[in-house]
Amino acid sequence: MTEPTAELLAGLEAVLMVVDHPVTVAQLSDGLGVEPDEVARGLEELAADYDGDRDGRRRGFRLTRAAGGWRVYSRPEQHDVVSAFLTAGQTARLSQAALETLAVIAYRQPVTRARISAIRGVNVDGVVRTLLLRGLIVEAGADETTGGVRFVTTPAFLEVAGLERIEDLPDIAPFLPEGDDALRAGEAGAADGAEFGIMGE
Repeated sequence: MTEPTAELLAGLEAVLMVVDHPVTVAQLSDGLGVEPDEVARGLEELAADYDGDRDGRRRGFRLTRAAGGWRVYSRPEQHDVVSAFLTAGQTARLSQAALETLAVIAYRQPVTRARISAIRGVNVDGVVRTLLLRGLIVEAGADETTGGVRFVTTPAFLEVAGLERIEDLPDIAPFLPEGDDALRAGEAGAADGAEFGIMGE
């Protein structure tokens, strides 16, 4: 049996570090142009490596099967460390990045992490985790098309924002170009930056 190449392992790691939901062997095979059995061996090799079974250090994260696919997760025993880091300074004001991400979720909900990233043009994994820990957003099922986890705001968000219901959010239409096409462009990642400035004021 042929050992996974360093190039394949690196490619798998690169993909696994950016996905926001478990990915299947078939998806990885199609995306990387590699046979499924090679991908499967590569995933097993990475999982063993992260677990310290290849004469290396056991990592603070693990690669495991979940929901029919594979995904990297922090280890359960590191939960307290991760939680303490993400909630440190919770009483401080949200960063501009967190405000912008929260605004996207508030106006586009339910919305996936991938869609949020597309709109903002940056990776939002860390910001989303912070908003989850602060109780401002929650998971709300999976997107039927992509399988990505969807997020919505919480009653805590309404309280912080001084709103009685989500429908009371300020109208953002004046900050958008005219026409429905502009809204669709915003969802594809080309929204006018002014759309989200309203939450940071």
